[in-house]
Amino acid sequence: MPDHPTLVPAPDESARRGQIVDVLVEAFADLMAADADAFRTKFRKMAADPFAFYRGSACLFYADVATLEDRWCDEQTSRTWIHGDLHAANFGTYMDGSGRIVFDVNDFDESYLGHLSWDLRRFCASFALLAWRKALSDDVIGAVLRVYLEAYLDQVAAFSRTDADREFALDRHTTSGAVRELVLATAEQTRVSLLDRLTVVEDHQRRFADTPRHRRLADAEREEVLAAVVAYRESIPQGARRREVAYDVKDVVGTGGFGIGSAGLPAYTVLLEGYDQALENDVVLSLKQAARAAPSRVVTDPGVRALFQHEGERTVSAQRAMQSHASPFLGHTVVRGVGFLVSELSPYEEDLDWEDLTEPEEIVTVVEQLGRATAKIHCIGDADAEHEAVDVQVEDAVLAMVGDRREELIADLTGFAHAYAARARADHRLFVDAFRAGEIPGISSSGDHPLT
Repeated sequence: MPDHPTLVPAPDESARRGQIVDVLVEAFADLMAADADAFRTKFRKMAADPFAFYRGSACLFYADVATLEDRWCDEQTSRTWIHGDLHAANFGTYMDGSGRIVFDVNDFDESYLGHLSWDLRRFCASFALLAWRKALSDDVIGAVLRVYLEAYLDQVAAFSRTDADREFALDRHTTSGAVRELVLATAEQTRVSLLDRLTVVEDHQRRFADTPRHRRLADAEREEVLAAVVAYRESIPQGARRREVAYDVKDVVGTGGFGIGSAGLPAYTVLLEGYDQALENDVVLSLKQAARAAPSRVVTDPGVRALFQHEGERTVSAQRAMQSHASPFLGHTVVRGVGFLVSELSPYEEDLDWEDLTEPEEIVTVVEQLGRATAKIHCIGDADAEHEAVDVQVEDAVLAMVGDRREELIADLTGFAHAYAARARADHRLFVDAFRAGEIPGISSSGDHPLT
């Protein structure tokens, strides 16, 4: 396949291998120093396959796209809320603040203000990687991406014709295929099942189970976390607080980070007195240290960073802007001077599973809905959102920017997807070679001792 005109030509392999290491070290140096073992585990997971590598290396993606001429960005679409890590595995279900089980984009850890087109590029390249793993042809990949981008643009146009865009939702009534099946299956989950998995009841009181994942806290650390929970309550909008929840802490444990992207991040899990004194209604909160968003490494506007006191507030502001009705438990706090994201560990959150989606016909149905979900997060996180970060109507800005160039946009982003997926496959091999050769300082060599 010829080089795509908006993709920087690949450097020689030695230079690219060094660049990959340099970008990862610059992005994660502090966390790597704090918990080398966690990052060794993260990098081993990234080494599994090109898609896992792509998921864990958003910082490299932004280092690359920042050097490109962006034909799908103008003054109004260059500072909008973006998801920041919009890949094919970051979609799933959750229960929104109004009690509906909805299908949506999830995981807002990398969300920031930046080029709206970065989200589209990152998703398209991720799908090309995922589809390559399923041995789909380039023509099929292009056809599916056309469905995604057309659904995105059609939904943006639909939002331009209504003032009720925040009422849009992909729920049991508006979904189909595997997405609807996921929504319906999620509704069958229960809080009791979650509590049974994480906790035990002793002397008529519920507490966290003693497991290798749960770390009991010393008194001083426990007091710091309890104080952080008190402060967290002030970050919840008054109207969103659940009056029937006392927010009284019954137990707290330390845990590790969550997922490939959260290695090395301190985290705590908190058990709250629930909706009433029945033990089956207790609530579990996750407190996770928020890290710097990958797009912020290439967004040079100091005014953007000044909008937020810390990364926890930035993450919560983004999620509230891009979700129609965010969870009433979503908030932020500070532990030892560092921002933390606070959210409910909910039984009603399930990720979209691509494993059994193998044929183009069923994949197309899913991807069409992903395009609509992407349009939703972009268009509701605009001037109508609570946070003042965005002052334009995104749907109008997108339509004006694309104009009559719809076919050009589809061709351009599809070409980028093919080219960058090929780049990511090559980068994965270079990363694995560098990791095995001990070229990642403080990570590669430590712990790799011959077994005796």
